[in-house]
Amino acid sequence: MPSSSSPSFLVVLLSCYHALTIIVIIPCALADPRTTEAALLCSNKIAAPPVRRNFISNFWDALSSMTPLVSNQQFAALHKGSQNATVYAFSQCIKDLSKPDCDVCFSQSKTNILKCSLFQRGTIGGRLFLDGCYIRYDHSNFFNESSVSGEDKTVCGTKDFGGDRSVYKANAMELVRKLSLEAQKKNNSDMFFFSVGSVNHGNVSVYGLAQCWKFVNESGCKTCLDEAVNRIQSCASKEGRVLSVGCYLRYSNNKFYNDNSSSVVAPFRNRGHINLPIIVAASSSTLALLLIIVTVSFFVRMNILKQRRERRQFGALLETVNQSKLNMSYEVLEQATNYFNDSNKLGEGGTGPVYKGVLPDGKTVAIKRLSFITTQWADHFFNEVNLISGIQHKNLVKLLGCSITGPESLLVYEYVPNGSLSDHLCVRKKSEGLNWEVRHKIMLGTAEGLSYLHEESQMRIIHRDIKLGNVLLDENFTPKIADFGLVRLFPEENSHLSTTIAGTLGYMAPKYVILGKLTEKADVYSFGVLVIEIVSDKKIRSILQNSISILHVVWNLYETKKLCEIVDPSLEGNYPAEEACKFLKIGLLCAQASPELRPSMSKVVKMIKGNNHEQIAEPTQPPFLNHCSAEFSRSILDTEPLYISNQSSKYFSAA
Repeated sequence: MPSSSSPSFLVVLLSCYHALTIIVIIPCALADPRTTEAALLCSNKIAAPPVRRNFISNFWDALSSMTPLVSNQQFAALHKGSQNATVYAFSQCIKDLSKPDCDVCFSQSKTNILKCSLFQRGTIGGRLFLDGCYIRYDHSNFFNESSVSGEDKTVCGTKDFGGDRSVYKANAMELVRKLSLEAQKKNNSDMFFFSVGSVNHGNVSVYGLAQCWKFVNESGCKTCLDEAVNRIQSCASKEGRVLSVGCYLRYSNNKFYNDNSSSVVAPFRNRGHINLPIIVAASSSTLALLLIIVTVSFFVRMNILKQRRERRQFGALLETVNQSKLNMSYEVLEQATNYFNDSNKLGEGGTGPVYKGVLPDGKTVAIKRLSFITTQWADHFFNEVNLISGIQHKNLVKLLGCSITGPESLLVYEYVPNGSLSDHLCVRKKSEGLNWEVRHKIMLGTAEGLSYLHEESQMRIIHRDIKLGNVLLDENFTPKIADFGLVRLFPEENSHLSTTIAGTLGYMAPKYVILGKLTEKADVYSFGVLVIEIVSDKKIRSILQNSISILHVVWNLYETKKLCEIVDPSLEGNYPAEEACKFLKIGLLCAQASPELRPSMSKVVKMIKGNNHEQIAEPTQPPFLNHCSAEFSRSILDTEPLYISNQSSKYFSAA
């Protein structure tokens, strides 16, 4: 995603300066859609197969109809369908959320509610509580329930009261009782049962919120909140929630709500006299506290501005997608995969699973599901759709379409039936297809694809995750580079990009890992590793000869003029030895420690096509080859948490 611009940075600085005199900006900076999941409660009732399809169709209709209602009025209550396939659905945001935060929370809830396995098992009821909103669906009419209690869930925090247990407990219970009484008084201006407030006795503060759901009447709200107050007393911790079919009650030692809503009540006042020493102490620490607040508000506001930019960018992308030929119906894609049936699942990646699908016109495609969970999702989707959709090359997987309007976004690619290189190499059962001619074709095609991205396309693009699992093979074993979620544009005027490190360890260039400076030579390094893997049939993460990496082994063989000893023995000598050595030498050239010494991909293509072995320059040694650095290399390769990229291996292959 785009980084913070200079004008935005100045806005933040000015805002922090004004915070010294106008503290009102601080509540705005602390806005939060509160998408943390408090509880997911799924029904045990399962729809019979004949009913399930109609129920699922009605479920999507309900979600689609709820979206504009929630956006406009912060809640939605409706039903879709008839007879035994009717879906009753309800969603509501907590009253203190702003409209943008409510939209974000509701979008998240639409994705999370799918965890109730509606599609795999046909579960016909579920309730999801996020800290900022609530969503429920069921086959029965719960709007007419005579009771709004009896289905409560109490969720207590993990931290106990500590040394101030008795004071905190007393404050918490006083607070929830007051909140309950206040919330039972429906506000005539917006017809919401809602209240927030705080209690502070003995310098111990407790913050709380209470709200009844929109369809609950006054007597039902009273019953629900009274029972919630009784239940929450069982929490022996600094935070507690009661999650009910009729209401929501929460307290915490941290202020979690926004108090800029017209329905928010004033904090509950302390009884008794104000202690003079407390006033003196508070006054003496005001300046320090103010500086802390300004610092925190600076960073929080900077993050809020970034999120707003991302939302604006997403809105522009949504408009572009809706008007383009890429736009496809979510329902059509869902049906193409038989409602994402596990039997059609091709693989699982860091951004979501991929399924085989058949479109109404009979065309077979691969469909990737992306969840509305993190900013990485938006980044990945932006890269795939906005950057890659206009690129066409025989060695790049084609993006055929996308859907952005359902509860999750979908990307549609051409279906590549022969899986990835990882499926054919470095496994016990050798593929019969990868003879030398096929390997030569794969290495040349991959090089041509990268050369196109770096030098021939209208935009200079760095892939950042070239590896066995991201080179796919079609029916003729033509290689196709896949998974463009980590790509970055590389402006012509820039010598490098400073960016967050991402990729697969072992394939990542050392200077990029250490300094975070990205150029197209990072892809060249990855290609060099890939070539050595293809020729030797040994993975870069394999540990050989006294824990020395494969790069070290190849370099030692190169120095002793015995390169052919590393060629895959399963070829049984059916390969031109001089050509195999040439490819290994090209791999070493691409994997040199210094980026400046690595050839461009266009030069690599010429070297592969050329017949003169002598014209290829002599490589320098790869990185991490002395004793200490070899130990460091092994420690990195064995440390899984440092692996940042998606682990895609079978995205578009046959199941």
